[in-house]
Amino acid sequence: MKIAIVLPNWIGDAAMATPTLRAISERFGTYAEIIGVMRPYVAEVLEGTSWLDQCVLYDPKSADRSLSSWSLVRRLRSMKLDSIVMLTNSLRTGVSSWLSGAPQRVGYVRNGRGLLLTDKLYAPCDGRRFTPISAVDYYLDLAKHLGCENISRDIELATTDANEEAANGVWKKLGLGNGGETVVLCPGSAFGPAKHWPTEYFAELATKIVDTRGCNVLVACGPAERDNAREIAQLANRPQIVSLADEALSIGLTKACLRRSRLAVATDSGPRHLAAGFGVPTVALFGSTDPRWSLNYNPREIRLNETVPCGPCAKRACPLTHHDCMKHLRVERVFKAVQSLLERLSDTKAA
Repeated sequence: MKIAIVLPNWIGDAAMATPTLRAISERFGTYAEIIGVMRPYVAEVLEGTSWLDQCVLYDPKSADRSLSSWSLVRRLRSMKLDSIVMLTNSLRTGVSSWLSGAPQRVGYVRNGRGLLLTDKLYAPCDGRRFTPISAVDYYLDLAKHLGCENISRDIELATTDANEEAANGVWKKLGLGNGGETVVLCPGSAFGPAKHWPTEYFAELATKIVDTRGCNVLVACGPAERDNAREIAQLANRPQIVSLADEALSIGLTKACLRRSRLAVATDSGPRHLAAGFGVPTVALFGSTDPRWSLNYNPREIRLNETVPCGPCAKRACPLTHHDCMKHLRVERVFKAVQSLLERLSDTKAA
């Protein structure tokens, strides 16, 4: 038996899909080959885990023809799949799955692809509006449809030896191994600027953490966020506050840095969910997005947002240009949450 699972495209969503991968693997893994279908960078998110027997990479935006949608269809057809499970909502993946020839095609009826599915699930709605539901639960409902039982919502990730070696190099180069705990700040978001907390706020927070707690602070970033991370460290102006801006970046490195951190402060973005995959205590900052959509069930997460008349708007950039949802989330409130988590951790360690 061969089961293909089409993974989400966002890093955070891929992390939130791990409970579903684990559930399907536990239900079918002893007698079925489970194949993950994903973008190349999603493979980095899942690297080190053991639920997939094979990965099929694709990227319709790539110039590499081996990653094209037609190449994907040809590969899937050659596998003679029994089932294909779509965690994505797009019409594109619905068409590819239908063209794969898999006799069972499981997914949500979204974006006009209902006729392409054999097993149809419907997202909860309130009238014409979708009811906010965590992506963790949204994906797990597909696993339940397949007969999976005893399901856990825990996000689970892993690092490789290469990831840990890269993080060891960063820790040594940036002086993070010279005593003290490390707090990781994750200021970016690939979704758009509406999720960004102001750079000067992050710098002020980093300064407060160092001056009050004596921690090291590492500012993480993606390739497009190097300047922002560098600016935060420069504005904070403390030797204990450093960034990954000048390092060889990878998702694996970010995972390894988060795994060994004491605490993370993150916007509602991929690194927040990577932290959850390692059980790292996290302060999550929300702006334009409704926290209910991205609840990741991290029991050691504090979620912060400010109520504003125009939000949550779910826009990539503030349509009113004032960005009040994030600007009104003050540094003092975030620092109080950081203090609360660190003190809770100290009490647990002492006990």
